[in-house]
Amino acid sequence: MAKLFIIGIGGTGSRVIKSLSFLLAAGVKTHASEIIPIIVDPDRANGDMNRTVDILKNYQRIRERGFSDKSAFFYSKITTLNELVAVNQKEKLTSPDFRFELNGVQNERFRDFIDYNNLDSANKSFTNLLFSEDNLDADMEVGFKGNPNIGSVVLNQFKNADVFKHFASNFEENDRIFIISSIFGGTGAAGFPLILKNIRNASDQLPNFAFLRNAKVGAITILPYFGVAPDEKSKIDKATFISKAKAALSYYGRNVSGNNSLNALYYIGDKDTKDYDNKEGAAEQRNDAHFVEVAAALSIIDFSNLDDSLLQSTNGRADNPVYKEFGIKEDVQDIHFPHLGAISQERIMKPLTQYKLMIMYLRDKLAETIGKHPWSNNGKIKIDKAFTTSPFYQDYLANFNNAFMEWLQELQRNKVSFSPYKADAGGNNLFYLLNGREPVKSMIPFAKNNYELFIDQLNDAEKKVGDPPVEQKFNAIFSEATEKLLQKKFNW
Repeated sequence: MAKLFIIGIGGTGSRVIKSLSFLLAAGVKTHASEIIPIIVDPDRANGDMNRTVDILKNYQRIRERGFSDKSAFFYSKITTLNELVAVNQKEKLTSPDFRFELNGVQNERFRDFIDYNNLDSANKSFTNLLFSEDNLDADMEVGFKGNPNIGSVVLNQFKNADVFKHFASNFEENDRIFIISSIFGGTGAAGFPLILKNIRNASDQLPNFAFLRNAKVGAITILPYFGVAPDEKSKIDKATFISKAKAALSYYGRNVSGNNSLNALYYIGDKDTKDYDNKEGAAEQRNDAHFVEVAAALSIIDFSNLDDSLLQSTNGRADNPVYKEFGIKEDVQDIHFPHLGAISQERIMKPLTQYKLMIMYLRDKLAETIGKHPWSNNGKIKIDKAFTTSPFYQDYLANFNNAFMEWLQELQRNKVSFSPYKADAGGNNLFYLLNGREPVKSMIPFAKNNYELFIDQLNDAEKKVGDPPVEQKFNAIFSEATEKLLQKKFNW
């Protein structure tokens, strides 16, 4: 198993990585030994990016103490590039977490970034042909506001950044790279081809440059899938999204897919778009999660599972590029699991439902049952009330679970809606939680059901798990119990 580097560009990149984090927490599997997300966004205060970074950090904290090979939850290892460098080279990067810090964009206009005032008259005239006055006066602190021509200049620093050098020095022959970007804004549309070019044309001064040039590289290009409300004060106008996407696709047709730069390219978009509040960036940009982002996260899972033989490159060009699109079975406004294709259902339906069931038990029954049943008080290691007040449970797991439930709620209220679960499930309707799928009814009279059956499965799971540290025991018991419940109630 090799490493998978995921480069998420702009707000869409952050939101796709957020969806991926929840899929991995639930136990969706990749073939990567570890996953290293790198978020490229000039907007340091971006609400979507910072929310994703917080979720990734919590994931790491939970996995660090709660990982067990007997549990599907939090199975995949997520690492920062900084941590990878520290292990391999005993040094630190300036960026301490998952973000790539862009230089020269904070509190600076684009004209200052390119030192416009000190250009000679000929270069000023040439610059004026490429950039409007609005472009030159653009404040870059909250991103490029849908201007890929600005982004392409600023993001070109990536090839000389310490992050890229350390990425290269830690990249091994069988590692993979996946790039996430939208095609209808500024940061993603500009950053994707630049980063790809820097990988395929890696300087021979870089460590492992030959491995980078022939790396297994996949990417998803996300077409318009939301709009923004009209706002005269904002530089962002949804009326330009389609024309920008067309222009970018034309360029990609010559310089990305047209020259076989990618081993696998995924496309996705949505014609039914909901208008978000028109926020140019910073903390106010916190868009609701969208099903397109979940499907985009699935493209990363798919790429990680492709056989090496399909992803070979020679002299920096893919031998046999793979192109994929995502679709659902029916054109519906409210997507449930049965609307997904067979492979997508197989990958996410069971793990997400296991994790959802665990959260429902923690919400509805943990307080009244902990310490009263064998699953929590058998063995040397007890799962007692002290555990529920520990930092692991209160600060990390509970916060992560709250974010998970918020993610599901955002997906449900968006357009299109992804609502795999019923809002009123629980109590005597515990196993009627799935939209479009009913549980198997027991033929045994007076058989235990709902939370009574859940407790029985927790008790059985405790016997198998043994006495690892309490955090590992907790995750393993709930993983085992929820898996058995789904076998009983849905034949999964």
